[in-house]
Amino acid sequence: VQLQASGGGLVQAGGSLRLSCEASGFAFGDYGMGWFRQASGKEREFVATVTWSGSSKYYADSVNGRFTISRDNAKRMVWLQMRNLEPEDTAVYYCAADKGLATKNPNNYVYWGQGTQVTVSS
Repeated sequence: VQLQASGGGLVQAGGSLRLSCEASGFAFGDYGMGWFRQASGKEREFVATVTWSGSSKYYADSVNGRFTISRDNAKRMVWLQMRNLEPEDTAVYYCAADKGLATKNPNNYVYWGQGTQVTVSS
């Protein structure tokens, strides 16, 4: 099982980034997929999740309206489009797979990627 996240980097406040996550080694289409982030010295927090079909998406209040999660089951990919980035968005971003419904609880996710660093300068 592998979740390979990429697309992080350094961006100025107000800028955009698109994170990608490529999945392998499990039945991707059966899993909800989520993005979480962890800032230095803070706990990991929920960012966004999408159900296995892509029909339902949920966002943290802090990113709602700025971030968009999407997936393509044929390509085994999930993306997080981030717009109007703020310094508070600086963190390591992780993609993860949830065997059940796409939830906000990280304990429900069974597979995790290695993370990609996003740094937003003011």
